[in-house]
Amino acid sequence: MKRNIFIPALEKQQRTELETVRNAEEFSFHSLLDVKTLVEAESFSFNDLLDKARQELKQTVDSVGSVDAIIAHWDFPTSVMVPILCKENNLPAPPLESVLKCEHKYWSRLEQKKVIPELVPDFCSIDPFASDPLAQVTLEYPFWLKPVKAFSSQLGFKIENEEQFHAAIKETREAIRQFGEPFNEALEYVDLPAEIKEANGNTCIAEQIISGMQGAPEGTMFKGEFNVHGVFDQPVDEGAMLFDRLEYPSSMPERVQRRMIDASKRFLEHIGFDNGCFNAEFMWDEESDQLWLVEFNTRISQSHSEMFIMVDGMSNHEVAIDIALGERPSMANRQGQFPVAAKCLIPQKREDAIVKRIPSQQELAELRERFPGTLVRLDIEPGMRLSDLANQDRFSYHIGTIYLGADTHEELRQRYQACLDTLHFEFDYV
Repeated sequence: MKRNIFIPALEKQQRTELETVRNAEEFSFHSLLDVKTLVEAESFSFNDLLDKARQELKQTVDSVGSVDAIIAHWDFPTSVMVPILCKENNLPAPPLESVLKCEHKYWSRLEQKKVIPELVPDFCSIDPFASDPLAQVTLEYPFWLKPVKAFSSQLGFKIENEEQFHAAIKETREAIRQFGEPFNEALEYVDLPAEIKEANGNTCIAEQIISGMQGAPEGTMFKGEFNVHGVFDQPVDEGAMLFDRLEYPSSMPERVQRRMIDASKRFLEHIGFDNGCFNAEFMWDEESDQLWLVEFNTRISQSHSEMFIMVDGMSNHEVAIDIALGERPSMANRQGQFPVAAKCLIPQKREDAIVKRIPSQQELAELRERFPGTLVRLDIEPGMRLSDLANQDRFSYHIGTIYLGADTHEELRQRYQACLDTLHFEFDYV
């Protein structure tokens, strides 16, 4: 009998990847709610979504007979909903409190400070609705200001002076409740420390600005056993042009990778995280050799999946399934088509426009012939308005993604540039 695995907001591409995992014929994959509901909704209630998920899960189980695993691949609310559903169905999952200690940026920093203080930038909590929020700032300019819970870099501001601070607070007050209120609903499922009760979902965190090369270990915690199955990085290129990409495997010095892995282990053990997947983000300042922790995510990264396939011959969905089924995770190593791979964003300047033209299927086929293994996924189509794209950051539009394989990291960079030069888009600016 097939085992039934439920994945909230399961996309077509994810389903395609899942059908290639080991023993896929033994599994039935079911979506739970959809992307529009869980990822793209402009406003929502966490409790309402949780009830809808419970109802849909029950209806599906009534017809298929069992629920054997539930896997989270998305950020909040999915990342918090899944541990609750798993506990209600006696399935393996991380303790909810450990997940929230990663999701809540201020709470996470407080816990990080207890166990890996040398990696934590200066920070402080800011109540945007206080009569004088500026009086709560303990950092020197410039600094980052962002909600304790938001999507991507939404409501994230670089603050260089008092005028910018007040403008950011004004905008934050108008929009923070979109995520803040549902996040407060989620926080009610655990006993909160007094400090976090005050710094609820509608508060912000100010953080010291850090810089350097980004590194990202991904791994698992299974019955107390910590393991990392890959380390990625985001190179900082010389010169004016920054190529926005993730590369695998990382080209960072091995000693730096070991420091990231050790810090990940110490933090996850400290917060009691277990029976789950994680990916962490760090910044390494090569000149000073300072390593900074950016954040922890309590799931595999979908951004990494294609690169694992290209290099290791196996998707990271494998370990997510293993963990969710209560089995020891295992991954292949370096059995893929390429020694190195990259996920590269297709950027577009932050100026609103109507999409007039995108690359044709023939042009994409010619690109794949030129660079075998290349995948191009476009998020736009003719007639679409760029400002209607969901979940964009404040600095540029991301209109698509290129997955590339190569023999060397330098060749990846060259192929990325060649793809950007080849892909032809046209826009009517408004």
